[in-house]
Amino acid sequence: MKQTKTVVSMSLLSLPQRGWMAVTVVVAVAIVVAVLLAFLAMADGFRNTVNNSGSEALGLVLRAGSQAELNSGLSGDQVRLLRDAPGIKHDDAGPVTSAELYVVVDGTKKSSGTSANISLRGMELDGLKLRPTVDIVEGRMFVPGKNELVVGAAVADKFTGFALGDLVRLGKAEWEVVGVFSANGGVYESEIWTDVRTVQTQFNRGNSFQVVRFELETPGDIKPIQEYVDENPQLNMDVFTEKRYFSDQSEGVFNLIFYIGWPLAIIMALGALSGALNTMYTSVSQRTREIATLRALGFGGSSAFWGTMAESMVLALIGGVTGIVVAYLFFDGMTGATLGGNFTQIVFAFKITADSMVSAMVIAVIIGVVGGFFPALRAARTPVVKAFSLEQ
Repeated sequence: MKQTKTVVSMSLLSLPQRGWMAVTVVVAVAIVVAVLLAFLAMADGFRNTVNNSGSEALGLVLRAGSQAELNSGLSGDQVRLLRDAPGIKHDDAGPVTSAELYVVVDGTKKSSGTSANISLRGMELDGLKLRPTVDIVEGRMFVPGKNELVVGAAVADKFTGFALGDLVRLGKAEWEVVGVFSANGGVYESEIWTDVRTVQTQFNRGNSFQVVRFELETPGDIKPIQEYVDENPQLNMDVFTEKRYFSDQSEGVFNLIFYIGWPLAIIMALGALSGALNTMYTSVSQRTREIATLRALGFGGSSAFWGTMAESMVLALIGGVTGIVVAYLFFDGMTGATLGGNFTQIVFAFKITADSMVSAMVIAVIIGVVGGFFPALRAARTPVVKAFSLEQ
């Protein structure tokens, strides 16, 4: 143990003499860690944004088999029948529901000037009541029957022409932005809202809807509504809690980002591992006389092994920590946008989690262990006589 401690100290204290080689390993590992964390932050940020939008106290229905609101379709008669379902909460005005219509419109990104899809949602006035995390932060709510819009904070921030008071052309009509709302960072902030009847008129949708939202009498309990739907042949619908629906919506995009990020990080890790192996082999070669002298003084092969391993691990750990710091400073909280389940833009904030940092450090440790193992084995097995002859 004393021999190992001595050799480890000597290896680490002599690192400045191999400065450029050490920097090469640190930078390679840091790049791998930063790239992996960027993808994981994107995936976690997207899922966090979508999941924050769901509630167990609310439910919704889509046409049976629909994977998203965009490809759903409900008639006015179906909506009227659904409002009589047991399990839907009532207030003084009747069942707390909002029949809604979803239209994709064009917007222009401020950052690039390119066109992107934005969600225009027509809703009834109870739609705001069914979204308790939403607050009107500027202006007011739209007036039913008028071409008025309230826009999510992310839309106002990221897209041109959606500031309070702006006039914007959507479809064949001109609309006025009368309000801006926040939704606790949720997916609704990437939407534009207006009166559902106005959307039906302006976009020639007749008396059709795509989704009905409602407040549940008992949070999480959709069974009475599901049984009512199953017993009525006119109601060809799927019933969800809002939380379950948004969770399902986020899973596909999350997996896509996640499974692109990990293979890319592994490929880059193999490159970093190759660089670490070359660097550590060079380090052992440069210290051949030093290792041979220690062996001649009675130091065992295991001390040479652990000295080289310690050097590799320290460099990998420094690289890992550096990569985490860089990724956190550059990516955590950064906003981005990607297509959601309805093929429209969802603005979200990158989020670097503790689990992601642990995963990144595991990659760094693996690079350090594998990158140091074989050079360390070479250092431990080199005979004293051979080592001196190699130096000559």
